[in-house]
Amino acid sequence: MGLVAAYAPGLPVQDEMLEPAGGLRPQWQKLVGLLDELGPAELMSRWDWARRLIRENGITHNVYDNPDGLARPWNLDLLPLLLAAAEWQTVSAALVQRARLLNAILADLYGPATSVSSGLLPPELVYDNGSFLRACHGQRPPLGQWLHLYAADLLRAPDGQFRVLSDGTQSPSGAGYSLENRIVLTRVLPTVFQQCNVLRLAPFFITLRQNLAALAPVNRENPRVVVLTPGPYNEAYFEHAYLARYLGYALVQGKDLTVRDCKVYLKTLGGLQRVDVILRRVDDDYCDPLEMYPQSFLGVPGLLQAVRDGTVAVANALGSGALQGPAFLPFLPGLCRHFLNEDLKLPSVETWWCGHPDSRNYVLNNLSSLVIKPAFPTRGTDPVFGGELSPEERDALARRIRARPRQFVAQQRIASFMAPVLLSGQVQSRRFVLRAYLAAEGNSYAVMPGGLTRFTSTRDSLVVSLQRGGGSKDTWILGEGPVSQVSLLASPSAPVALSRGGGDLSSRVADDLFWLGRYATRSEAVVRLARCVFNRLADPNALESPLATNILMRELVGWVIAGRGPAAARELAVAMFSARDPSGLRRAASRLHAMARVLRDRISTDAWRILQAIDRDLADFNANVDEDEIAVVFELFNQLITSFLAFGGMAADSMTRGQSWRFLDIGLRLERAISAARLVRMTLVDKNEEEASLLDALLETGDSSLTYRRRYLTQLEVPAVVDLLIADETNPRSTAYQIVAIDEHLSHLPRESMHPQRNPDQQLTQQLRTLLRLTDLSCACSLTGARRPGLDTLMATVIDLMGTLSDVLSRSFFSHASATPHLLTPDQELRL
Repeated sequence: MGLVAAYAPGLPVQDEMLEPAGGLRPQWQKLVGLLDELGPAELMSRWDWARRLIRENGITHNVYDNPDGLARPWNLDLLPLLLAAAEWQTVSAALVQRARLLNAILADLYGPATSVSSGLLPPELVYDNGSFLRACHGQRPPLGQWLHLYAADLLRAPDGQFRVLSDGTQSPSGAGYSLENRIVLTRVLPTVFQQCNVLRLAPFFITLRQNLAALAPVNRENPRVVVLTPGPYNEAYFEHAYLARYLGYALVQGKDLTVRDCKVYLKTLGGLQRVDVILRRVDDDYCDPLEMYPQSFLGVPGLLQAVRDGTVAVANALGSGALQGPAFLPFLPGLCRHFLNEDLKLPSVETWWCGHPDSRNYVLNNLSSLVIKPAFPTRGTDPVFGGELSPEERDALARRIRARPRQFVAQQRIASFMAPVLLSGQVQSRRFVLRAYLAAEGNSYAVMPGGLTRFTSTRDSLVVSLQRGGGSKDTWILGEGPVSQVSLLASPSAPVALSRGGGDLSSRVADDLFWLGRYATRSEAVVRLARCVFNRLADPNALESPLATNILMRELVGWVIAGRGPAAARELAVAMFSARDPSGLRRAASRLHAMARVLRDRISTDAWRILQAIDRDLADFNANVDEDEIAVVFELFNQLITSFLAFGGMAADSMTRGQSWRFLDIGLRLERAISAARLVRMTLVDKNEEEASLLDALLETGDSSLTYRRRYLTQLEVPAVVDLLIADETNPRSTAYQIVAIDEHLSHLPRESMHPQRNPDQQLTQQLRTLLRLTDLSCACSLTGARRPGLDTLMATVIDLMGTLSDVLSRSFFSHASATPHLLTPDQELRL
């Protein structure tokens, strides 16, 4: 018997897959048969494949208050939740009615407020609600739509019918995760998916795109739509990036946008570009610090006034979060009859608002059987199950309710259905909540034929939360026959307008790409130096040059490890890969990975996998190896260098020669130039007895040993090595080569003046090139006593000028402190 067929959730329980008598429900029979044909071993292999895809693609869900939360892989179950198309059609019709109702309520609350004046809604639910934004009163969103994307959390009650647990009216999350779940499962179970006739998700996203385009106040044929994200530390940042890429929109943060003359613009290197529509993933009150939460760094100052003037559309409309609290649920049936003249088709989980005396008395008398929640959305607050409290805790909760009754609601505790989940090689049962999504379509709404199903972390848990260790499922709506192939991509037969543009690059993204390049090169430089030192520590043939190794070791970790051989090599490995990390490798790699996460929508899948492999190699490595296993450490260094080279190759060979590539490459080259100059200064300014060994190590670290041997065929000389590593414009690893490449990039960047003398960054690269070309290296490397002061001055000047170049690039292209790039002051020119 296969894993799925052997599933037995135990009694008493009601289950999605099994009838009360124990047989399979009709919609599950084909899936179970197909999965059991695969066999347990193959099924687990497919599960491992799915997890590997999730990890390689960097699908994450941030967990707050967890040191590893930013890198937590998305938890996807291999078994989908199945629903028959006929049942889903009934649920969909009820959800459409609910979305229309909530849209009408929002229009009323921010307009005539008849629901309050007629007594259908207590005024406290509106005017004592922190999510009701008075600044938005009188707002009239385009097409009269407040809800453009709506989500409802559903659970199946013991009677077999779905109930709404909560409404997502502000900026509902998870639609992108639903899409990613679908893509992963169709890759690992392609035949199963096809034979089950699963309805496609693409039509829903096509509708969403069409609706957003229709909201544009101008330029509706080709509107500029952006996805506004709080940034990489938000729990669903991956979804924001993924959804933006799938829909073809730019992913922006608040600092990418600016309001000028009551119009919203995207700040790009080529200037300000008008924004027509904002699909926001930022909460209402954080969207505009001028009129709402003043401490917000996530929003755009002046956005609300631009919305009032009708120059930009925001989806969902600002203020729509007012209905997200569960306190509104008891009043929806009456409001539905008032606004739609219909009975509410899809009931909510029975809810009591404690602001009403009768409801409060009922709640206080039945605390042990109810679930207590905040009346309005409160971030990070879990529901309280009265039956799990001690008598003293229930008394304390009752006192809090009596003190502030309007701030609490109670909901019926429902023994909801369970669903099968593949865990630890066996199928187990878990409670679940299905999040359904709707997108505005004309005067109505389109329902996603699927959704995001989330399940509890344990069988006994009643809280469905991804933050508390829960997982997710794909949701399959099963058609009765073959399903047409629908894609968000254009038809292969449709003509495509030729283009070689890649979109305007925002200044913030250019800055991030610049630092991505710098962190990648910085990490590679540390690994190259570490490999060189480690090889000499562990190699008995290198024992005659301990002084050179000590100099490099001091540069790497800050101290000298006594002795040589495997024991010393092992000590270096432990030092480098410990939590303290004196070499800075883990810190640089961590910053590299963090920057890559910010740029997730800009990095190709292959490049992302390379960076993921680097992060995984470092995270998984245990430095506490035995002395006879130090070859494992050396192999790690080799693997890391190979990965860094692969990433550089991706940048060199796979990116179009646009602004994104230029800023990434500028960062790579600027850091490489500084690294080479700094290493030469730290090692060659002071003469030492083992200079030949030190020069050999420098050539190895600079990946230039073969070039030197082929060129000179003699013993190592300081001026020749310095020339090759610093001043040789034909050596791809030299400082001079990087400066020439940076200068070429700068000549292609957008700027008001194309004359190099008007641009301080180009002045700097020209001065650096002239400095290295005119310097007599033999003279600069000559000894005065036991030092080379000329070399010290030269390297210090190069490092200082490169640092100044980085600052000038930041002021000119990233900071937007001025409308035009800053010119160097006379004092700066004199100093340079």
